[in-house]
Amino acid sequence: MRIEFHSGSIWQIVGSDNFNSLVGSGVAGVTFSEWSIANPLAYGYIQPMLAENNGWATFIYTARGYNHGFRTYEGARNSPHAFAELLTVDDTGAISPEALEETRRSYMDLYGEDNGDSLFRQEFYNDWSAANIGAILGKWIEAADRQGRICDFEPDNEPVIITSDLGFRDTASWWFWQPKLGGFDLVDYMQGTNKDAEDWIEELRDRGWRIGKIWLPHDARVKTFQSKHSAVEQFLKAFGNSRVGVVPKVRKKDRINAARNVVKRCRFHKTNCEKGLDGLRSWSFVWDDVNRVFSTEPAHNWASHPSDAFSYGAQILSEAEAPPAMAAPVVVRPPTLNELWETYSPRQARI
Repeated sequence: MRIEFHSGSIWQIVGSDNFNSLVGSGVAGVTFSEWSIANPLAYGYIQPMLAENNGWATFIYTARGYNHGFRTYEGARNSPHAFAELLTVDDTGAISPEALEETRRSYMDLYGEDNGDSLFRQEFYNDWSAANIGAILGKWIEAADRQGRICDFEPDNEPVIITSDLGFRDTASWWFWQPKLGGFDLVDYMQGTNKDAEDWIEELRDRGWRIGKIWLPHDARVKTFQSKHSAVEQFLKAFGNSRVGVVPKVRKKDRINAARNVVKRCRFHKTNCEKGLDGLRSWSFVWDDVNRVFSTEPAHNWASHPSDAFSYGAQILSEAEAPPAMAAPVVVRPPTLNELWETYSPRQARI
C-alpha cells in the first residue's frame, strides 16, 4: 500500500477511516476516491497540511444524496480556485440506451423497485435526490427537508436533552434535543475524535445550552477513556446524579425502529445540525451479494456514530409522551332577550 520513489516522493493508499495516521506527515497532494461515502473528517485533518505545502486535493465520486459530497461539489463549482465537473451517462455516451435499460431492470430485480431505481439514478446520472440504497433514515430525512422541517430557526431558551455515542479513536457524537408540542427540535450537534470524557465535559459546558439531562450509551460504564474512572463516573461528578443517565441496552433493531418513528416528528436546525444530518442520510444497511439481502446490522462507518447517538435519543424520547394539546376554550354566550322571554314563566316571576 506504499511506494517510495528514487526521488524521495511517497505514494500511499490509506483508508479514510484511518486518516489520523496521516496527521503530521506533510502531504503535498491527496486524491479522495468515493468521497461521498468516505469520512468527511478526513479532509478537515489533512487540509492544513495541504495549505502549508501549497498542495492539491482531488475528489472522485458518485452522488450519494445531499451529503458532504454534494456540498463539496457545490463549493468547488462556485469557487474561482477549484474545478468541478458532473457527468451523466448521457454526457459521456459510454453505454448504449439498450444496455442502460437492461441494467436498470436488473437493479430493480435485485434490490427492489425503489432501491433499484435509486441506485440506477445515482450510478449513471449522479442524481443527488436519489436515496442511498439500503438507507435507514434517508427517505424520512428527505421528507423532513421537503416539508420545511430542516431549516434555520431561533431555538428556545429551554433546557436541552443531550444524547451521545462515545468514542475515543472513533468519532464521538452529540445531539441536542428540545421537546416540543407533538415532537422535538434538534437544535445543535457536535462531534470529534481523540477526546476523553474530561474534554467533552468542558465542551458541553462551553456550548452554552441549559442542560436538562445528558444520556450516555450503555457502554459508557466501561473505562474506555484511558482513565481509572468510567465516562459515567466522570459525568456524574461533573453534572450530578439528576442530570446524567445511561440508555438501557436494547436490540439495535428496536433502536432503529424508535429512530424511524421519532424522526417523523423532528425539526432540525439546518446550520447547527449539518454534519449530523449527513450521517443520518448515509446510515445504511449493507447489501449481501451472495444471499441477495440487506444486512440486519447497519454498516459500521463514519455515519454510524451520529446515527447511533440519534437512535439512543429516539429510544429514550419515544417513551416520553408529548405535552397534550390545550383543549379549545368553551365560550359561554349570554342569552338574548328573546331567549329569556321564551323561558319566562309568570309563576317563576312571582317566586
